[in-house]
Amino acid sequence: MMPFRILVADDHEIVRQGLCTLLRQQPDWEVCGEAGDGRDAVAKVLSLRPDAVILDVAMPNLNGLEATRQILKANPKIKILILTLHDSDQLVQEVLNAGARGFMLKTDAARDLVAAMEALRRDKVFFTPRVAAMVLDGYLRRESGSEPELPARSRLTPREREIVQLLAEGKSSKEVAVALGLSVKTAETHRSNIMRKLELHSISDLVLYAIRNNIVHVTPSDL
Repeated sequence: MMPFRILVADDHEIVRQGLCTLLRQQPDWEVCGEAGDGRDAVAKVLSLRPDAVILDVAMPNLNGLEATRQILKANPKIKILILTLHDSDQLVQEVLNAGARGFMLKTDAARDLVAAMEALRRDKVFFTPRVAAMVLDGYLRRESGSEPELPARSRLTPREREIVQLLAEGKSSKEVAVALGLSVKTAETHRSNIMRKLELHSISDLVLYAIRNNIVHVTPSDL
């Protein structure tokens, strides 16, 4: 039997190593690669072709949601599990819209991670009971017509969302250009268009927008 090949992406090395250790204990499972940010994860998925990917939602350079979209655009058959420290109705909805097959909190038990990956291996979806309840609640709200309006970030293109994340993380236009393979002029044009489209007037406004719309994530240690 061919091993179930998994790539693990998390920007915290201790968390990543812990996940890898747990996964390697399972028979016929193989950790075929690791990544420390979303952009590295996308590149390694393309080169290593794993069966499944575990993605932290809050990674630098490219967050887990955007990485999910890019991975599935390149290979729709790859199964993706999203990990996060925090949950919300909006985040769960965006995880589903991005195409991930599972969602769980980093505070969930180790056995939940094994159960999640086993579900994905069998072409099923996985949500812990709390997240499953949120998914059901969101479905019922849509059926009743009380689903809230889509967040403003839906007006941005995938490339614009990448640029918003990089700018919100403090990157200059030149650094954005290098990261995305653009000219500095093109990066600056994207920046101006984004600010105008979102009616923002400063980088501080852009940072707040990125936080509110789950493009970047702030933990207590960042404050």
